[in-house]
Amino acid sequence: MKKLALALATPVLLFPLRALDAHATSPDHAAVERAVQDYVEGVYQVAPERIERSVSPALVKRGFYRPDGAEAYRAPGAMSYEQLHELASFWNANGQQGDDLTYEIEVLDVLDVTAAAKLSAKWGIDYMHLEKQDGTWKIVQVLWQSHPRPEGD
Repeated sequence: MKKLALALATPVLLFPLRALDAHATSPDHAAVERAVQDYVEGVYQVAPERIERSVSPALVKRGFYRPDGAEAYRAPGAMSYEQLHELASFWNANGQQGDDLTYEIEVLDVLDVTAAAKLSAKWGIDYMHLEKQDGTWKIVQVLWQSHPRPEGD
């Protein structure tokens, strides 16, 4: 009886994993990842046109900055779409941010008109909410913080 129950339960237990795997290769999943990539590379590569492509003009960005070596984060700051667009035009204009401009994107969830993603970049960690606007994924909210201090520091 236990073998029969296990045989019947196995396909049910595996279905969510298959559904998640198929979801991760969907066109919307790829489009969400591209939007986040445009956001980070727009800043890294001094390409504000990529911000235009990936970020909603209604952006709400809020964050917690901690200068290197500091114990505490500064008071939360806000950034508008216009400020982000301007930042993308100079943040790394002369290569002053160095050569190690790596990043990692994790798409956390994609539904039919909303999505969530996590970006780890040079400046810190960004949690993003996106919405599908006229068939295009746009970042509408970002909550970010500087990288946490390493353990033991």
